[in-house]
Amino acid sequence: MTRSTAIKGRLRGGKRPRLGRADTSALGKWFWEIDLVLVALVTVLIGCGLIAVAAASPAAGVRYSDGAVQFTPLYYFYRQLVWLLAGVPVMFLVSMCPKDMARRLCLVGAAACFVALAMTPILGHQVNGARRWIGAGAAQVQPSEFLKPLYVVSMAWLFSLKQHDRSLPVVLISGVATAIIAAVLMKQPDFGQTVMFLLMWTALLALTGAPMKGLFTLAAAGVGVGVLAYLFYPVATLRINNFIYQSGDTYQVDSARRTLLHGGLFGTGPGAGTAKFHLPEPHTDYIFSVIGEEFGLIACIGIALIYMAIVVRVFVKLLDEEDQFLTLAAAGLATQFGAQALINMAVNVQLAPSKGMTLPFISYGGSSMIALCMGFGLLLAFTRRNPYLTRSPYVVTWNKSR
Repeated sequence: MTRSTAIKGRLRGGKRPRLGRADTSALGKWFWEIDLVLVALVTVLIGCGLIAVAAASPAAGVRYSDGAVQFTPLYYFYRQLVWLLAGVPVMFLVSMCPKDMARRLCLVGAAACFVALAMTPILGHQVNGARRWIGAGAAQVQPSEFLKPLYVVSMAWLFSLKQHDRSLPVVLISGVATAIIAAVLMKQPDFGQTVMFLLMWTALLALTGAPMKGLFTLAAAGVGVGVLAYLFYPVATLRINNFIYQSGDTYQVDSARRTLLHGGLFGTGPGAGTAKFHLPEPHTDYIFSVIGEEFGLIACIGIALIYMAIVVRVFVKLLDEEDQFLTLAAAGLATQFGAQALINMAVNVQLAPSKGMTLPFISYGGSSMIALCMGFGLLLAFTRRNPYLTRSPYVVTWNKSR
């Protein structure tokens, strides 16, 4: 938007053109400050997710209706559209929040979600022997999904306090809080989410510049906790035994690998997959395998590269960020996003034990989709930049004078 164009716009209508660089409205500033590359990448992921859910929907419908004609072939696809219509506005509304307001809302939200998480083992709805959902009917939510991004931002704020007061025991406080969350999750039981929270805490600790000696000590402690979990936590024992020794019921991971490889390099074509009908959870945990069967390993590689591009993009933008809270919050959210995608894909190719974790923006889900949209909205909010900061001093002065 040149100066002459802006002047002409004011002369014609008395108002500046909307969404131009001269637009000083809240929407105009948001449009020019937000990272449009991240928006484009997540839009591609959402589009790929809709196609993948449409491909997996017939197999999921047949499996969960016991072969009866109860679901339309695209039942889960239509429901995913509903979740997206609810989630995408949440993403953009959250991304418009000022950074200080977003931080405060996250602190309050984290406390509320923790209370809901603590009540889940008592009041939660039991599915397949686990109590991870709270509420009734369409109002059921999975508190751990919403807590993940809120936890990251809250821990980033807590760690950032250290630069103002070096005596604050932020590592101890954050470690105790994370241990309590992990204990509640193991009570549900939810081994996969427990691993995610411990991983996020460790990543944030590393990003604060913790000494290598401390990180090695923490790694050794993590190995010790893993051994104890294997010995005394039946869920971990079962998952690890099935993964290492291929003992017990390995039907899920074996089916996922067969489905993934069935399509070869270029896939069987949309709707032409057959192995997906033998796959458990084809629309959620193992949707990556459905993509491999119908669209080929090329499509799987492309999706993996999109996830990597999002994480790399965020970390590159943070290279010159001076605010420690923003650095930790954005890097932590990107780490959570990338780690969840990596774990899901690793399970599908039998590089990790089955954890029951969705693929971000690809898998079907209500709580998962809305929570992901909220988390990505926070990521967009914390990476917003004033476009004039990178311009020449003359242009910055000219804009200030206006």
